[in-house]
Amino acid sequence: MPWVFVLIWSTGFIVARYGMPYAPPLTFLSWRYALSILCFGVWILLARAAWPQGRAQWWHLGVTGVLMHAGYLGGVWAAVKAGIGAGTVALIVGVQPVLTAVWVTAVASQGSARVTGRQWLGLACGLLGLALVVGRKLGLGEVTPLNLALSLLALLSITVGTLYQKRHVRPCDVRTANTVQLLAALLVSAPLALLLETEPIVPHPHFFGALAWSVVGLTLGGSSLLYLLIQRGAATKVTSLFYLVPPCTALLAWLLFGEALTATTLVGMGLAAAGVWLVVRPAPVRAA
Repeated sequence: MPWVFVLIWSTGFIVARYGMPYAPPLTFLSWRYALSILCFGVWILLARAAWPQGRAQWWHLGVTGVLMHAGYLGGVWAAVKAGIGAGTVALIVGVQPVLTAVWVTAVASQGSARVTGRQWLGLACGLLGLALVVGRKLGLGEVTPLNLALSLLALLSITVGTLYQKRHVRPCDVRTANTVQLLAALLVSAPLALLLETEPIVPHPHFFGALAWSVVGLTLGGSSLLYLLIQRGAATKVTSLFYLVPPCTALLAWLLFGEALTATTLVGMGLAAAGVWLVVRPAPVRAA
């Protein structure tokens, strides 16, 4: 399941690049959420899946939906619309495992655990790799203050959302939980789309293809897998999968869109991946 998740999640950045010429980001995502809710609704009715119990759980799921769908996806898709490459935005949000692991370690077990020297080294490597790639793209004009800020918003949203879900959301049926999350995301994204976006949807085959894969592959497939992985595993172990996404996305973007895959980009991604590995790998067990 983790390898399937990585492959599906990597296509999310590609689909954003594929569909963005034909629709504004929040409008596209609002349609994605609405159609996903419809599909989940049919699935729930047929399977008679149980809904989350208690208003507190609905609230917690709503918060994670706003963070992990409206905040994360809205940031990524708006950044791509603003001109950033799929591989670059994937690398920026790929720093999430480092942030998650450092936070979890810093607050663990009544403060007895601390961020280790190895983890600080990993954090430095990850940030150095990110700076190497993003700095070069800044010089080329691909990365601007606007699309960088949107990418960082996406990074913050997915990091906080993952930690919040692991802490507050009790195990429940993934279909109904995802539906509640999507409802919350739609309630935030649709009004913003009406207020901020005036660009019309172009009924191009690429638009419909991107929308179909976004609903079936990414939301029903990828988001459900992410929910299950967070529910069944430690937060740091789950988010460590994200370090595999940037190189996979960069390769796909190079093949499909001709995005540059230079030596600097490869070195930066290697440093970022090494940093994530240093942060999330388990500490060696000492002999008694």
